[in-house]
Amino acid sequence: MSRRAGWLTANMSSHRSQPGPSQTPVPADRPAASSPAPGHVGRQPQRTDSDGQSTSGDGESASDDGDTGAGARAGTGKVDGGTGVPLAVWVLGLSVAALGTSEFMLSGILQPLARDMGVSIPQAGLLISAFAIGMVVGAPVLAAATLRLPRRTTLIALLSVFGLGQVAGALAPTYGVLFASRVVSALACAGFWAVGAAVAVSLVPVTARARAMAIMLGGLSIANVGGVPAGSLLGQEFGWRSAFWAVAILSAVGLVGVIAFVPATRPPSGADAPRLRAEIRIYADRQVWLALITIALNAGAVFALFSYLSPLLTDVAGLDERWVPTVLGLFGLGGLLGTVLGGRIADAHLFGTMYGGIAASAAVLALLALLAESAPAAIGLSLLLGLAAFTTGPALNARMFNVADAAPTLAGATATASFNIGNTIGPWLGGLVISAGWGYQAVAWTGAALAAAGVLVTAYASRVHQRTAAVRRQATAPLHDEAPGAPRPTEPERPSPPHDPARART
Repeated sequence: MSRRAGWLTANMSSHRSQPGPSQTPVPADRPAASSPAPGHVGRQPQRTDSDGQSTSGDGESASDDGDTGAGARAGTGKVDGGTGVPLAVWVLGLSVAALGTSEFMLSGILQPLARDMGVSIPQAGLLISAFAIGMVVGAPVLAAATLRLPRRTTLIALLSVFGLGQVAGALAPTYGVLFASRVVSALACAGFWAVGAAVAVSLVPVTARARAMAIMLGGLSIANVGGVPAGSLLGQEFGWRSAFWAVAILSAVGLVGVIAFVPATRPPSGADAPRLRAEIRIYADRQVWLALITIALNAGAVFALFSYLSPLLTDVAGLDERWVPTVLGLFGLGGLLGTVLGGRIADAHLFGTMYGGIAASAAVLALLALLAESAPAAIGLSLLLGLAAFTTGPALNARMFNVADAAPTLAGATATASFNIGNTIGPWLGGLVISAGWGYQAVAWTGAALAAAGVLVTAYASRVHQRTAAVRRQATAPLHDEAPGAPRPTEPERPSPPHDPARART
């Protein structure tokens, strides 16, 4: 089904308006005046609904890159009939699972890696920080560097570099080589995330952006549910290098999927060609910064605790170390369920999903701080934390693409960088709290405080959005039909006849 046909099917139920007195139907034998040329989808004025959803007049993603929805129009963007989302988006989500496994798996193989490399645990932990910092730097830099390149070609190149980085890590003879391989892998991972997210939202209508991002984020959930525990198991049974080989194989599978299913697009040219200076202008919009801060606060709240969940479970809740992988798997399971839930409700209730998810995370973290000494409570709350935190993911990413719609590639890069800023700051703040001697329960309080700040920023962002939408409606009001009850323009007064004294006397 072409993208235009998909839009018509999705919007027939919501746009069944009959011609009113001011709407003249176009005869069937006469083409509409604004009908786009064959093979080209015309851009229509963008609308923003009351819940933060940005939609265009034709129901499609309003993108300036010139290749929006190219896969659907070219016939290569096959659609999964169960969700209406192109198969290419699912392939991108599975590729993200490989990337996410590499990003988080070191937490399960840190000790054998440190012993083999002859370094301390803190030194080995720097490999995690190096990856996160590489993601923060790499996302916007690579997004800008590849702005004029075909997206499919860029994805193939980045995923290839990432896979080679995993091979280099598996073969690394020294800690320095392993560190360098992690930085290179992080840069490629960041670029793939940024470009892949832009491709995912370009292949679906604007009203399905959150659903597409849910599939992308579902890759991270799969990594946490299966990839990270499996990497830990491989590391224990066959050595830590086997985990890197496994991720390299997953990357190769993802590469085959991208080549086979992601539609090829030509780089836009002429007036449609993306320009870095124009895309950078999105950072002059405070709504972009509010979206960035909200993503960072939400990620920081979760990873402030998640980074130290293992010692909290063993030292505070009193669980045996053998329970740790199980609880981490439950957290990942909650994240997977939350991603599915958020993807289903965020398109219709964007700010509501953000409010509910971040507030729920704050509540769960506060309860975990109070009840951490109870093992059953700690286990159950770990599951709920994953559920609450990942429910917001699709909404947060869709919001970023809505407010930065004119720069879809930099929007994906900004969302990726924001997440990893939180992934860096949260554990850092948690480490400061632990170093101060306040204990692991105080880390949960730190996460709750960050989540509470996220709720406040969301409230302010919602207020700014409503004001902006009101101004836009007021500015475009003269373009619409006359509203019922609106004052009608008065007719000009007729001139009075000349004064006739004789007639006046009669």
